[in-house]
Amino acid sequence: MTRVAFLGLGAIGAPMASHLSKSPFQLTVWNRTRATAEAFGSEHGASVAATPADAARGAEFVITCLPSSREVAEVLEGPRGIMEGLEADAVLIDCTSGDPAASRGFAANLNQRRASFMDAPVSGGVAGAKAGILTVMCGGEPELVERARHVLEAFGKKIVLCGPVGSGHAVKAVSNALLAVQVWSTAEALAALTKLGISGAVALDVINASAGRSNASQNLFPERVLTRAFPRTFRLALLDKDIGIATKLAAEAGAAVPLIDLAARLIHEARLELGEEADHVEAAKVVESRAGTIIM
Repeated sequence: MTRVAFLGLGAIGAPMASHLSKSPFQLTVWNRTRATAEAFGSEHGASVAATPADAARGAEFVITCLPSSREVAEVLEGPRGIMEGLEADAVLIDCTSGDPAASRGFAANLNQRRASFMDAPVSGGVAGAKAGILTVMCGGEPELVERARHVLEAFGKKIVLCGPVGSGHAVKAVSNALLAVQVWSTAEALAALTKLGISGAVALDVINASAGRSNASQNLFPERVLTRAFPRTFRLALLDKDIGIATKLAAEAGAAVPLIDLAARLIHEARLELGEEADHVEAAKVVESRAGTIIM
């Protein structure tokens, strides 16, 4: 049995961890809200740890899936953190959509403990996590990724080595920057067409058979905006964090990204207007408000 600890049972983390509760894995979980971990343990037959250190103790692989690198640092290096219980030769897999620089720091600290680190943020949403078909973007040594492959394949269908530590987080940040651009631009386009008297449904039917299609137009807007459902699956605040990482990386590289910079400003404004709990697709509501129309 492969001993795995999973820390962070949120909307994505819980279904990811559920795949690791079955043979050949022996799963221990920890969550900041103890009741959430207890409920998960009861449903899936997983052990529940009192602290991150207890979760890591004896684990061959420790997986973190948290809101940001700040929370990873707290869980890893804080009192009763993972570092206190981590075994030599263990592998920490960070599935958080994190900051590459922070990841490199984590890797250096773990190497001093003779443990290993790889970043492995995921894409595919809650549905992909439940189905076990996420895309996993890995940053780390090739040998380490191969060692962890059977763990990653429990919840991921496409496992990609992007480069050294931090590369997975860099690709994820830029991918989510594109998501932000697509959500905002699709909302603007449909709001403009709505004001011209063209229904959103008709417009999307054409767009999705044409050059302008995207995940936003094909899935997010038909399922969430036209229906006014706006399910909360990925917080706008986290998208704001991710596009901020992308613009920071571009600036550090000396790469001009004026469109992404603009999208970052607009997404941040939407976050301030809608609050910390709003879903990322709810940014369309801000576009609608500014346009004086509702996309229908």
